[in-house]
Amino acid sequence: MKPKTRRTGSQPSQSVTLTGEGRLSPIFATQAKGKYLDATQLHRLEQSFREWVGATPRSDVHFARQRILLIFLIIRHTGVKLNEVLSLDPIQDIDFDLKIIKIVDSQDDMDHPRRTVQLSEELCKEIHAMISGTLQGDAAKNLFRVDPGFVRKKFYERAEACGFAKQLGAPENLRKSRGVELIQNNLPLPAVQMMLGHSTPNLTSSYVSFSQDDIQQTIRLFIEKESAHKTSARNSFFGKVEATKQGDIQTQVTLVTLGGCRLTTVITNDSLHHLGLKVGKVVTAEVKAPWVILQKPGKDVSTSSENILSGVVERINQGKINTEFLVRLPDGTAVCSIISSESAKRLALASGDQVCALFNAYSVVLLSG
Repeated sequence: MKPKTRRTGSQPSQSVTLTGEGRLSPIFATQAKGKYLDATQLHRLEQSFREWVGATPRSDVHFARQRILLIFLIIRHTGVKLNEVLSLDPIQDIDFDLKIIKIVDSQDDMDHPRRTVQLSEELCKEIHAMISGTLQGDAAKNLFRVDPGFVRKKFYERAEACGFAKQLGAPENLRKSRGVELIQNNLPLPAVQMMLGHSTPNLTSSYVSFSQDDIQQTIRLFIEKESAHKTSARNSFFGKVEATKQGDIQTQVTLVTLGGCRLTTVITNDSLHHLGLKVGKVVTAEVKAPWVILQKPGKDVSTSSENILSGVVERINQGKINTEFLVRLPDGTAVCSIISSESAKRLALASGDQVCALFNAYSVVLLSG
């Protein structure tokens, strides 16, 4: 059965819907809000689990609860299935140096290789701390061997403790919520598909120059950035270096994103070498929201900005001094712009309007893993 989507007026749908099988399609159904947990609710649920673990003075009960917490954390942050977590052997299937989980497939062979899922450094440390020095042999191997019915019961209890409907805490709903969160945080759709273990994305047109290794590297950069929380930039683009043009002092770098957008940035030659940038390297490009200028499209558009991205106004948050715009690009990427409310009044933009988001090459900051 095909997922139902809805269009309003002439505005194109620019986001993602989750089908009944948990797969992601290229439409994001905003009417599905409430059927999954948003980032704030996921954080509340995680805190509830942690408080529950710390609420008992008994060491045996604390250990049992911590096992449930680890199962929750893996599903919440990676989007893997409950049965995939419960079949893990942490000694064999978790590489703590590379920070990856090797997911076991019942059809694991040359035609169906194991997939790897990226972990954050914090989650790796948490799992490793529970194993090292406390668990040995079979006890370590069986860390995740827990009755699935018992796991579901505890997930439901924590959801209800947060005031959510218990079904919102179900493992499959956490997986769906993670998928939505990844898309909303601008991880490209093919990368989300790979991370959640869906069939290999069809890398046609703009995706054709990205290999599976490129997409895996994109996921790693995203997880590191998400976990670190060390940047105030609202806009992130994941892509790879398409061309460089080096001058005496600075270098012009052209990126192509997974969605087919081309971005231009200018960095110093020292930064070029420090970041190890070369054609084909996967990088993250960041742009702060106040550096993004909005302009209505038209034949007479004239600007010195090297980067011009066309999209649709999805949300407007008007304040007394500044107004925030969320622009959705055709590939689903969200671009945030903050301009003065006086400028917003002159532009007279409304939700659903076509708009150009512009920023110059010196506004783009590159990050390399």
